[in-house]
Amino acid sequence: METGPVVAEGLWTWTAGRGLAPAPDQAAGGRLLVADSWLLREGRVRAYARHRERFSRSCADCGGPEPGRLAAFWQDVTAVLPRSGEWFPRVELAAGSLQLRLRLRPAPPLGAGVRLWAAGQSDPRTVPRRKGPDLDTLARVRRRASGEGADEAVLIAPSGTVLESATAGVLWWEDDTLCLPPPRLPVLPSVTAGLVQERALRSGIRIAHRERTVAELDGREVWLVNALHGIRPVTEWIGRQMRVPPAERAGEWRAWLDGMMEPLPMS
Repeated sequence: METGPVVAEGLWTWTAGRGLAPAPDQAAGGRLLVADSWLLREGRVRAYARHRERFSRSCADCGGPEPGRLAAFWQDVTAVLPRSGEWFPRVELAAGSLQLRLRLRPAPPLGAGVRLWAAGQSDPRTVPRRKGPDLDTLARVRRRASGEGADEAVLIAPSGTVLESATAGVLWWEDDTLCLPPPRLPVLPSVTAGLVQERALRSGIRIAHRERTVAELDGREVWLVNALHGIRPVTEWIGRQMRVPPAERAGEWRAWLDGMMEPLPMS
């Protein structure tokens, strides 16, 4: 399929056989059941197929459109995404009529490091393993972190264990071991964290799933990882006296991850 005309910034709804059209005002709302987003830079994206797979799995989990409709939706989305500029597109499944949508947004400024609110936030999510339903709640958490002078907030289990941040997975290094929370905990399946783990395995780096409190990350090289920013080492903990070592590993891993950007498929 040839690449079709690109869409403009804004919200677009999808109809089978008709493709994407500007969303009417009444379609702009609707509770999100599923969402997925990625960085699109000059027509290149990282792990596009994995975002598609995660979105499709999440749609199936909540009784969303059947696979044929999802395949047609993704084909149309892929065809109209811009091949120039920097964007942060989001695909959505909205409650009610199970409307499939594309929200095209310019990419925000990308960060090389992150200030993390160490006071943390008890996990407020209702569906932690599916991206979408809790985005508004997590946006409020980030605003609260911003009010404290931080870029992000850690989400914490009732036990005190670090889960992830409001928008990213949390990874850290203990000596030469790459660590992350155990998958049995309520954490989102992170595409970017998966890529990092796979590279570690290929490189012979030990990976461990460990439960740690915020205090137990004192003096560790800690990363936030997501599809927008890639890898951001924590450069400062806000609200608690914690040591931050030099991010000795982050630069090389960031360069590797940036090199994984590939052209969008043609359909």
